Amino acid sequence: MPTNALPAGTAPLASTQTVTHQLPRHRRSVGRAREALRHQLANWHIGADITESATLLLSELTTNAINAKTTRGREIGVRFVLTGLELRIEVSDTNDEQPTLKHAEDDDESGRGLALVDSLADRWGVEPRDAVGKVVWALLVLPEGDTSHR
Repeated sequence: MPTNALPAGTAPLASTQTVTHQLPRHRRSVGRAREALRHQLANWHIGADITESATLLLSELTTNAINAKTTRGREIGVRFVLTGLELRIEVSDTNDEQPTLKHAEDDDESGRGLALVDSLADRWGVEPRDAVGKVVWALLVLPEGDTSHR
């Protein structure tokens, strides 16, 4: 028996894979972030349904970060973290204000982004950054069959 074999019924621990990008706080960065995510998810062999949901989540979080009213920092950070059957998408900015889930009226032109995040993500939240600002994250649980990235 090889020395690296696991006992029967024991699953290997999933490795964590992380990709980070810094982007200018500009509306064109939304498309760049989406392109980077699609490329990375293809490299990780993530299926089309998760890729579509993840791309929409990233678009909303990135748009919110770009629109955040702050005079500090000219960049936003995006990070994709794959661990086992979970994909976490993070977007950081230098605005300390915590986003809140709102109910948009039919004739409102904005205010639906976090509602969309809330409905698409399995979980989402906000964490303070080490320096200034915050990280808003959304987590998707991958289907059992979507494990070729391990």
